[in-house]
Amino acid sequence: MTNEVVWCLISGSVAIILSYISVSIIKGRSNRRRVVGFFHPYTNDGGGGERVLWCAVKAIQEERSDLDCVVYTGDHDASPDSLMARAVHRFGVELLCTPKVVHLHKRKWIEETMYPRFTMIGQSLGSVYLSWEALCKYTPLYYFDTSGYAFTYPVARLFGCKVICYTHYPTISLDMISRVEGQNSMYNNDALIAKSTWLSLCKVIYYRLFAWMYGTVGSFAHLAMVNSSWTQSHIESLWRIPERTKRVYPPCDTSGLQFKQALPLERPSSSPAIISVAQFRPEKAHTLQLMAFSVAVRNLDADLPRPKLQFVGSCRNKLDEERLQNLKDKAIQLKLEGDVEFHKNVMYRDLVGLLGGAVAGIHGMIDEHFGISVVEYMAAGAIPIANNSAGPKMDIVLEEDGQQTGFLAQTMEEYADAILKILRMPETERLEMAAAARRRAGRFSEQRFYEDFKAAVRPVLGRAS
Repeated sequence: MTNEVVWCLISGSVAIILSYISVSIIKGRSNRRRVVGFFHPYTNDGGGGERVLWCAVKAIQEERSDLDCVVYTGDHDASPDSLMARAVHRFGVELLCTPKVVHLHKRKWIEETMYPRFTMIGQSLGSVYLSWEALCKYTPLYYFDTSGYAFTYPVARLFGCKVICYTHYPTISLDMISRVEGQNSMYNNDALIAKSTWLSLCKVIYYRLFAWMYGTVGSFAHLAMVNSSWTQSHIESLWRIPERTKRVYPPCDTSGLQFKQALPLERPSSSPAIISVAQFRPEKAHTLQLMAFSVAVRNLDADLPRPKLQFVGSCRNKLDEERLQNLKDKAIQLKLEGDVEFHKNVMYRDLVGLLGGAVAGIHGMIDEHFGISVVEYMAAGAIPIANNSAGPKMDIVLEEDGQQTGFLAQTMEEYADAILKILRMPETERLEMAAAARRRAGRFSEQRFYEDFKAAVRPVLGRAS
């Protein structure tokens, strides 16, 4: 009798849940609005992803003026006017009209702090819950993910949406799996696991299972735009929809830095600046950059002016704030407090000023999907020193008209050597390389993004009626 009661309760609960889901989906499908809904839970992250968001909104407004744009955000202080102002002041992107805003209250379920272990699957399932909240509140005709939450695509399809995404990097890649198989310790592979053959085997199984799930949900996209050759190769391998996958390089403010700001290639020689623009996240390898700078300063020629290192970035949360403080403490430990500057959450005009005074720009992330900051260095006239992998290696820091455009490095010693080479360069040689880098950067302009983006979305959105 007890078992029957239990089964009745379970069956009743399941029936209620299924009924709720069915009613929500039917209601959402019947109330779809003629809008493009941008799923971007963090509209204040200040990175390249946010620049893509605002450029994508502007491109849609230009291409289909009859469609409204809605932004799903977990930032409760965000308003249509504040977001429009942010697009201009932070990124120099002028929207044609203010976007609508739908506030989300379940964003904590995609926070990495919620999942100390099995972070990828935890955040992915959390994104399903968050997208459910978004789509129940406001169901668009076109669901546009600009933050890489592929597990939300089947949910959007259930609500009858056309699914479009701009993928900056795959949540999991074949490179990640191979590093775990090779027992290499990294920011996403704990040293304890890397040292254990058994734990590494378990993690490989977990990664391969997740990769299969990721490939399945990703295939629900009607259109998948990717930002680089590296990302395209991984997405096509995992999602297996090459005919619906288009490479659209992200929008970099090359013309703004070259022409509107009229930044000269000549730089102050009294205290050459080396800039590092990146969010204060673990994968950005700020400590490696600081250590390399320390080595370069120790080996600096006596007759050369002492350089300064400028860290410029934003903090998303408390963990990022802690990383920034640890970086400041490390600079003091290395006796570099007078040579290192920290600029947090700077406005666009201030970033331009810093870029315009730098002789070099340093980038440290392994397998950076693209590397907008590297392009911005080049456009501003700062010679890039980028990680020898993925986007910078395959798409950006390549020869232009037979001339070298920058340096690629992996180890601390290689970064330090590149810094010293730039500091020791005769001015004429530096100007030639900076000019070649600037020409190369022109391939990744905002205008090029708008053209390629509109060409990609046109078959899905159709023409204005």
